[in-house]
Amino acid sequence: MFLLAPVLLGAVAAPGAQDDRLERFRNLAATRLALVGTDDGERTREALREIYALLDEEIVDSLQSGSVFTSLPFLQERLDGFADAWGGASFKLRRLGRLTVGAFQLVDSSPGNSVRVYGEARGEAQLQHAFVRDGRPALYPLTGGPTPALIVAWEGWPTNAGVRPLRLELLRPRGDDVTVTWDTAPLYPEGLVARDWRIRGNELRIRYELHYPGWTPGCEGQTEQEDVYRLAPDGVAPTRVARRQYNGWHQALRHSVSGLFAALASGDRASLATFVPDAELRRRLPATLAPEPACDAPDPAVDPDAVSVAAVESERRPWTLTWRRAGRRWQLVSATPVL
Repeated sequence: MFLLAPVLLGAVAAPGAQDDRLERFRNLAATRLALVGTDDGERTREALREIYALLDEEIVDSLQSGSVFTSLPFLQERLDGFADAWGGASFKLRRLGRLTVGAFQLVDSSPGNSVRVYGEARGEAQLQHAFVRDGRPALYPLTGGPTPALIVAWEGWPTNAGVRPLRLELLRPRGDDVTVTWDTAPLYPEGLVARDWRIRGNELRIRYELHYPGWTPGCEGQTEQEDVYRLAPDGVAPTRVARRQYNGWHQALRHSVSGLFAALASGDRASLATFVPDAELRRRLPATLAPEPACDAPDPAVDPDAVSVAAVESERRPWTLTWRRAGRRWQLVSATPVL
């Protein structure tokens, strides 16, 4: 009977403090919502500090109270109330061993979003770590390995071409905190722009854009790549086990197109002949011919092995260059100025 008293007192006391925090959060949403996501100055940083202080208090107090207050359903229900007060926010929790990890999305992109890790140190619940990156965070379990693991996905806003910036990190417990044992940022130093990605068990697949000379934003049919990573039972980080290309012909085509422009600019007749076997066609090509940023135009109905490429002279006179596949290479078979 007496053993239940602290729990009952906690159950009575906790809602009052929680309701007060929720009301303060509503006031912040009413006065600071327009700032977050539209301004990255000191006023926004101060607003974010206040917002996350309330969210951290909510979770830490519940974890410290023990009993039902530490359950994910209880914590999630409380956070859903805060998300509704903000409007359009998303606060999602997962367990990582003894730790509680939250993905907090206030706006569509940074600086308003964070992944926060809560645990116990020296007998007290507290915020252990906070990650801030570009994009909207989400949490996914990755099975296998010596300890529990979560993939943190930071996704940017999708473009009209159906791709989006992506950064993935692998979190594992380390004592009372977490450590990042794998990160796509150093693996793809020019940035990862993904068309699709998925996790299945201990396997991770990422299909992404390849940026190469002649690649043009928003065009269809350009070369993309898919990497497959797998986590071994005794591993702490995924290892790439496969790589596959889609529309590899376009990168090969653009390699030849870039070689043609370089040969024309330098007067390299030997290289020019490898790209343009027809001597009369080589003679008619202007030395000032240069690439024009435009989508390449295959016409499979007319010639499945031919592609039209836009170019321009120094006087801004447009040309159409027709290339045809010759085995694994591409050669120029026609070049005409556009009237």
